[in-house]
Amino acid sequence: MDLTIEGKAYFNGCFNDCCIGIKNGKISEIKKILKGDKHLNFGNKLILPAGIDLHVHFRDPGMTNKEDFSTGSMAAAFGGISCAFDMPNTIPQTTSLENLSDKIITADKKSYVDFGVYVGVIDDNISNLEKLAKKCSGFKIYLGSSTIALAFDKRKLRKALETISKTDKLVLFHAEDEELLIKNKGVENNIVDHLHLRPSVCEETSIKHIIQASQGLNLKAHICHLSSIEGLELLKKRPNNISCGVTPHHSLLSADKPIGSQTFYKVNPPIRSSFDKESLFNATKNGIIDVIESDHAPHTKDEKDAEFNDAPSGLPGVETMFPLFLRLAKKEVFQFPRVISLLCQRPADLLNIPKGKIEVGRDADLIVVDLKNEVRIKSDKLHSKCGWTPFEDWPAIFPSNVFIRGEKIIEDNEIQVSQGFGKFVGA
Repeated sequence: MDLTIEGKAYFNGCFNDCCIGIKNGKISEIKKILKGDKHLNFGNKLILPAGIDLHVHFRDPGMTNKEDFSTGSMAAAFGGISCAFDMPNTIPQTTSLENLSDKIITADKKSYVDFGVYVGVIDDNISNLEKLAKKCSGFKIYLGSSTIALAFDKRKLRKALETISKTDKLVLFHAEDEELLIKNKGVENNIVDHLHLRPSVCEETSIKHIIQASQGLNLKAHICHLSSIEGLELLKKRPNNISCGVTPHHSLLSADKPIGSQTFYKVNPPIRSSFDKESLFNATKNGIIDVIESDHAPHTKDEKDAEFNDAPSGLPGVETMFPLFLRLAKKEVFQFPRVISLLCQRPADLLNIPKGKIEVGRDADLIVVDLKNEVRIKSDKLHSKCGWTPFEDWPAIFPSNVFIRGEKIIEDNEIQVSQGFGKFVGA
């Protein structure tokens, strides 16, 4: 074996004092005692599977003043995320084989963590989706407008889903109804205006349409960033082939208690009421939600420091997501098995990648966590190019060590590998 790692590891549903053997980047053995060419003993520290973020916007190409694959993936690594999946609303949009190939080449040169790339579904590429499926990690459909969203006529949804169902790819949705967004369009002066102009009925209507259009199809569909109690109630009765995710900002923040400048909390779909927040938080804790996803969507401080109506929507989160929920697990607000399911196992299952679990045959993507090492989140300690966080001063637990495919990439708060270490997955 190339490496053995010893500590209190989470596998088979509980924590065990054991050794994890790693060979050729894969977990090869899990036993009480193992010795490899190199042995690392982490004592009583926890060894967990690394996280998977199935929803990031690393802004590369076209908006690299906000983020790129280098800074975004470094932020992911320090947050315990070994694999991140990038959305298609870049410049140019990732809707063609050429743009998809170019983005993969760019990410392959820059990324510190493993990565996937989604293709955006638009009216003009429906006939090419089977060909694109051979190269992409999944598909994204925007049923409502957002930051450089890809316009899509919902009347073509059934046709698009029929084509995607012929592949094994996950299709993810931004579930806000465009007709209702247009009907409600107006000037926004604050965060309450923003949620009133993007009311929960937009999400509810869109989710109903997705459920209806996917009926009878052999399809894996995922509702991104659920934000409302109305959407949640619909999804409690969803078909088995439809999964859903929530973000830390929708489950931990509320519009009636904004912290700091309101433009920094402007996001689509909006952060809603305390009632929505608590409902989503409890659903996440109690098994109704499938995954936690960051929807990492950074903008610069200068862009956010504008009149509310002019400020862009979106906020960063890939680096703080896992640490926030590790701290909640330490405080027994969440159970560790639930956090690991939400951030590791279920995303891996949905994307059909060999990560997310400490199990023989899977990638040796691991994090080491010292529960005593609780810190306050500080923007100047984070690694995103945007330089701010909506969770400033929140308590969190960051991993002390991160491994990807058996290689140590974070140790003592220092990156241990070069740009381009990350590999493309999911095709």
